[in-house]
Amino acid sequence: MYAWSTVTAIGFWIGALLPVVYLPVFVTGIDSVRALSLLFGLLAVHAIALILGHGHDGTRTR
Repeated sequence: MYAWSTVTAIGFWIGALLPVVYLPVFVTGIDSVRALSLLFGLLAVHAIALILGHGHDGTRTR
């Protein structure tokens, strides 16, 4: 159960902090296929992180 707790915590924190990475993408502009692919990749990673981190309750189990 410890491994799943770790995965949930990591997913939660990635989901919480990943929007900070969106800012440089928007500032530089989405004017190419590469930038658009990067944005969609970030959105996919963010969605997966939110799904995995949904059950995180913030308690530490040892």
